[in-house]
Amino acid sequence: MPPAKKRARRYDSAKLRRAVLTQYGTVRTAVAGLTPEQLADPTVREPLARLHHAAGNIVTVTEAPEPAPGDDLLALERWPYAARADAAEGGDPLQDAYEAVAEAVTGTPDTRRVATEAGPMRFPDYLVTRIVALTVHTDDLDKALAPAGITVPLDREALATTTRLLADALATAAPGGSVELRIPPYAVVQCVEGPRHTRGTPPNVVETDPLSWLRLATGRLTWPDALHSAKLSASGDRADLSAMLPILP
Repeated sequence: MPPAKKRARRYDSAKLRRAVLTQYGTVRTAVAGLTPEQLADPTVREPLARLHHAAGNIVTVTEAPEPAPGDDLLALERWPYAARADAAEGGDPLQDAYEAVAEAVTGTPDTRRVATEAGPMRFPDYLVTRIVALTVHTDDLDKALAPAGITVPLDREALATTTRLLADALATAAPGGSVELRIPPYAVVQCVEGPRHTRGTPPNVVETDPLSWLRLATGRLTWPDALHSAKLSASGDRADLSAMLPILP
């Protein structure tokens, strides 16, 4: 008997909207305190441009015509791979677009479909992709500002959403049940073809924390470095997922 088809993960729309605005608002607050010299630093300016682009796209897609009713919607867990060719473009990180983003986030109904370069999506699903982008580049910005003693925290809901989507994306790209990927407290998925585990302790287990998973899945942290620094544990003959990473550049 073939394995049952996995049900797509559902996200709470209200939590998604709140996470977008909280994470973008945190970045906005951090930027307001930076000096011109700090803003001119390429390691700071680049993630800021990407953050501005990620949030600004919410306004862009909601102002554009809705996709045709017959167009197939992009499955959310396939977005990271479909989006690989959509490299983030530069933008003006100093432009204060928060109000426009907030209006688009709060005023767009769940039933709205939006056209993206990766394919048509439900608006709540598109918010998930923006949360992922905001989380990834907020982490980049935080690392860039760390030498100055400035922290840009990640919203808990945004990190949880990002963790789950990137885990689901890997499980979709490498379907199976021979490896259990654990990212407590946010996600556990089965992946990789092979003997399926049914009970007891799985023979192949990969475990890491959410921030390390974020960095592994986006190429900010390599598999060997994660193992060496004890940010990752992998047990079992099939527990090496390095060939499947990064998921999203």
